[in-house]
Amino acid sequence: MNAFYEGLAEIFEIDASEVTPALALGEHNWDSLAIVSTIALADDCFGVLLNGQALGNCKTVADIDALVAAQKG
Repeated sequence: MNAFYEGLAEIFEIDASEVTPALALGEHNWDSLAIVSTIALADDCFGVLLNGQALGNCKTVADIDALVAAQKG
């Protein structure tokens, strides 16, 4: 998850040390551009294609982690 969290930090324009499972997405520019960027990031890091609507419903980084885990099977 390290590279993934670093990528999320770039998307949210915050320090990588701030990205934790508890991070609230709504406080960090969680918009359509961030969602599309996260879809691309998950594909690059894990080779999974996340559903944009499901990703948009995520509230925390832990929710994204769970979505990635479900796609990885």
